Amino acid sequence: MASDHTLTYFPHQVVERSRLPQLAFIALLLLIFVGLNPFSPPPPVTQFGAAGASQGDIIRQILYLGTATLVALAALQRFGSGALRAVPISMALLLAWCLASALWAPVPGLVLRRAGLEVVIVVSLMLSVETLGPARAFTLWRWLLAGVLLVNFLSIPLVASARHGAGEIDPALVGNWRGLYAHKNIAGAVSAITAILFLFTRTGWKNWIGMAIALASMIFLFMTHSKSSAGFLAIALLAGLCYRIAWRDGLSRAILAAIIAVIVCAGIAFVLLDGDAIAKFLEDPDEFTGRAAIWAAELRYIADHPLLGAGFGTFTDAGIQSPLHNYAGASWVDAVSHGHNGYLQVLVTIGGVGFVLAMLAAVIAPLQRFWTLACPDGDGFKPLLMALFVFAILHNFMESDFLEGDAAVWVALLITIAALNVGTRTNSLTRR
Repeated sequence: MASDHTLTYFPHQVVERSRLPQLAFIALLLLIFVGLNPFSPPPPVTQFGAAGASQGDIIRQILYLGTATLVALAALQRFGSGALRAVPISMALLLAWCLASALWAPVPGLVLRRAGLEVVIVVSLMLSVETLGPARAFTLWRWLLAGVLLVNFLSIPLVASARHGAGEIDPALVGNWRGLYAHKNIAGAVSAITAILFLFTRTGWKNWIGMAIALASMIFLFMTHSKSSAGFLAIALLAGLCYRIAWRDGLSRAILAAIIAVIVCAGIAFVLLDGDAIAKFLEDPDEFTGRAAIWAAELRYIADHPLLGAGFGTFTDAGIQSPLHNYAGASWVDAVSHGHNGYLQVLVTIGGVGFVLAMLAAVIAPLQRFWTLACPDGDGFKPLLMALFVFAILHNFMESDFLEGDAAVWVALLITIAALNVGTRTNSLTRR
């Protein structure tokens, strides 16, 4: 039994062993990490958004709703109304605010549709982890991504579209590996997540199979030339190793959590408080592979709309309805698929209020759980969660992952939060 000052998480807790929750979770992961159109580039973008996006959204919504129904049935069968505890209060408030943003958005129907799908995905993932138990959920997730990695490698010599082709708008992309994904940055992020999942296990250095798969993931990541994912993977692995050492006592955990919080807050504060200097530095649209002009336009929009934002989901594939339409000096803004910075994009779409709720749900609450989380010797599960958490938080500085539906890094963060939520509550009950 743990002391009153620590929470001990037991990954081998009794979990649901029926096939329904496992099959539902696997189906959910396949929708997220394989999708409906593997090996297909993203649809062409017009002034009205991505061609065929609406039809694709409808099919996705039907499949996600069907899968969510199976997940909910499994959770209700086991927990009854107690299944609601799977979603932390901070996350529930954030989702409610996303839905509420339809009240002031110029396209409320779009907001409700995309926010509704966001709710379905978030709740489905958290119910799945709650029902299966974190250990089982992570095992299924780990081996599904191993299968994806194998398919990605096999596709390189066999499928022409597994590499970026000569028709790319950005010539720097030509030849980069992307496997079954639409873009090399997505493939890079999934490869980094796979490496983290297989490097941190209970068997540690005896994990030869896991280490081999992690090495293969890093090789594929290198061939994608996704610099952001590669750099953040190194930092995330270091953070996981530090946490593995630091969880031995409360003071060490507090110091580690404080250092991470300071780094994250300093980065966010720099972006928010030094916006003018950043905007001047980013005047050249060619810097940071096109991110510069997007960030500058985002900062200008945030300055004019600091509290409420444009409405959830209005940034992506919104064409002339994009909140940045009148804040950029060129027509490229109508074709922007995301803002290349999760923190700025949250501010643009759901405003300062939504930003605070997002940081509470996705950053501060998980950090607090890491602060009090302890684990027995030899357990690599908590360092794994820390590595995934750090990777996701850092990745959002260069890509937009927060609240991005079924985006790989956002899903990884959600599963991490769900595991922390289950572990904290389970061991709080154990202490009583």
